[in-house]
Amino acid sequence: MAEKKKPIVAGPGLPEMPEKILISPEKPVLDWKRLLFMSIGITLFLVVYYAPAWPDAIDPAGAHFPLSQAAKGALAVFLLASTWWIFEVVPIGVTSLMIGVLQALFLIRPAKAAFKDFMDPSVMFIFGSIVIGMVFTKTGLTKRLAYKMLAIVGEKTSMIYLGCFVVTAGLAHIMAHTAVAATMFPLLMAIYALYGEGNKQTKFGKGLFIGMAYIAGAGSIVTLLGAARGAVAIGFFNDIMGKDISFFQLSYYMFIPGWLMVFALWGFFMIFFKPEKKTIPGLREKAKQLNAKLGKITKDEIIAIGLVLSVIIFLALRSFIPELKVFHKTAIILLSTVAFFLVKILDVKDLEDIPWNIILLFAGAMSIGFCLWETGAAKWMAVNWLVMFQDAPGFVFVMSIAFFVMMMTNFIMNVAAIAISLPVALVIAPYLGVSGEIILFASLVTAGMPFLLLVGAAPNAIAYDSKQFTTGEFFLYGLPASIILMAVVALSVKVIWPIMGMPISVPIP
Repeated sequence: MAEKKKPIVAGPGLPEMPEKILISPEKPVLDWKRLLFMSIGITLFLVVYYAPAWPDAIDPAGAHFPLSQAAKGALAVFLLASTWWIFEVVPIGVTSLMIGVLQALFLIRPAKAAFKDFMDPSVMFIFGSIVIGMVFTKTGLTKRLAYKMLAIVGEKTSMIYLGCFVVTAGLAHIMAHTAVAATMFPLLMAIYALYGEGNKQTKFGKGLFIGMAYIAGAGSIVTLLGAARGAVAIGFFNDIMGKDISFFQLSYYMFIPGWLMVFALWGFFMIFFKPEKKTIPGLREKAKQLNAKLGKITKDEIIAIGLVLSVIIFLALRSFIPELKVFHKTAIILLSTVAFFLVKILDVKDLEDIPWNIILLFAGAMSIGFCLWETGAAKWMAVNWLVMFQDAPGFVFVMSIAFFVMMMTNFIMNVAAIAISLPVALVIAPYLGVSGEIILFASLVTAGMPFLLLVGAAPNAIAYDSKQFTTGEFFLYGLPASIILMAVVALSVKVIWPIMGMPISVPIP
């Protein structure tokens, strides 16, 4: 029952304190939706894990790929994690912890293997990339870049979209898309602050951050510098087909599909996330004034630019100078992290601002990816999928591979998605009169653009830290975006690449 407190007079000259009504806090309403999807995830796990043995997958050569109990367990964990991630029944990082827990408790993989993947070099690379973004924010470089960009693109929100997207795609040509997203994120936060809606979720905010994630993927497919998947795919292609694809040959074929997706996605966001305001009156002048207030570039900004450029240049040179490949990219980017602390740009308090929820998300994604790979579950899925199309027309077969890679790369590492599907596809392709090149490039286009789940790529998770959208919204709008992606692949396979001289067909043996 509510209890009234009498006014308290503290003494002469002090104001009388207002009456306060003490009301007992209400008990929180039970979240039935959350419980429903939590239960669905657990049910899927139990049904798949305890189901009777499933038939072997058989490739065109007659080789059998059995689904062991451990592999079935990997699929079960995969289904539970996917459900919990999409509907966010618990924080996404906590779902990742569940991935390791289930592997250890149900003996799917030893605990040492399951949890070791949480500190995989790829996870630490994401950590290092996020630190670079923090440095840009702390030194003021983020605001300086944001104000300069706004002074150029002007006050139309449609042009702000386009300017941000073009810069994101361009940067993804020369540096890892994870690092691009970490660099762009604070810049977009600074731009959004000038939109005038505070921390409120808006269509413009959703479009800005989801767009950054999608466009980082589109830009990263154009060169070998954007992500590791290209080099891995070319390695498989070389081993199986006995041919090599050069750096410039890849860029030649991927440039048009990559930039076609950039502009197609700009149109997509102008339709689905049309900004509430057509213009932000006075924005250009305000940006110039704010930029002027920043004053001259500081010593910390110069040091930060120098360190980041050194990392980018070194990572770029690794693609051209084989001798530099002995230096792992994660070690290089983490060296910059240590340097930021050595020069006192960052201090121990900055570690508390690391979005560990995002780091854990990718740690879990690496763990389930390796789990599917090492238990043979991924191979079983790939063979079962691809053999369904072994008698299909060449175009249908190519699109089926592109679709499979697109779906798999939303759930596991894109490198793993390439690794499990490309070898099988390249073996089947000649019997359908399809060239290996068309298989390779179609797979690489979709591997770079996972639009459905946050775990599909680091930029997706980094964008989520903006709090402008939910995991469900990301999935929902990812569906039409994925359809656009498949349409661009189809256009490339049927029209663009043949005109550019890519081999499309080969004699059937």
